[in-house]
Amino acid sequence: MSKHRSSTTHRRKIAIATLAVAAVGVPSAAMASQSAAPAGSPSATSAAATDQQEVVDLVNSERDKAGCEPLTVNEKLTKAAQDHSEDMAAHGNMSHTGSDGSSPGDRIERAGYSWSGYGENVAYGYDSPKSVMEGWMNSSGHKANILNCDFKEIGVGLAQPGNYWTQDFGTAR
Repeated sequence: MSKHRSSTTHRRKIAIATLAVAAVGVPSAAMASQSAAPAGSPSATSAAATDQQEVVDLVNSERDKAGCEPLTVNEKLTKAAQDHSEDMAAHGNMSHTGSDGSSPGDRIERAGYSWSGYGENVAYGYDSPKSVMEGWMNSSGHKANILNCDFKEIGVGLAQPGNYWTQDFGTAR
């Protein structure tokens, strides 16, 4: 784990792990910074949906620059991502391991997605889609998931308090 200071003097922790997916290793990682945001109101819920779509749009913009096809939003991946974001927020713990011991693959399958490949990015504390995407794109493991042209679909989750973000990427069987 390495630490560095950002221009806003927030500390960001970066941990990179490799997940074995079928015969292909797909990098996945976790990032963090500190922040807080309001939660719970209907306007916060609609703002979260807008933020989630903006993340998808930013991902597809980066993929376009790299020559990858755009990802399509998949409701099952979105459910897995949202459920994981809510779990992390409820427990105040950013991790690829759910509070029940589940892995990203477990959660994606539980949501009904039959995958041949998947990846997951998580983060917390970033208060906007642009800032979380900048963080992910400045991390090799996160960037590798975003720019993996083999992925075809995405789901994005965002939960409060604390701005817990999840991106689940997948390629269906």
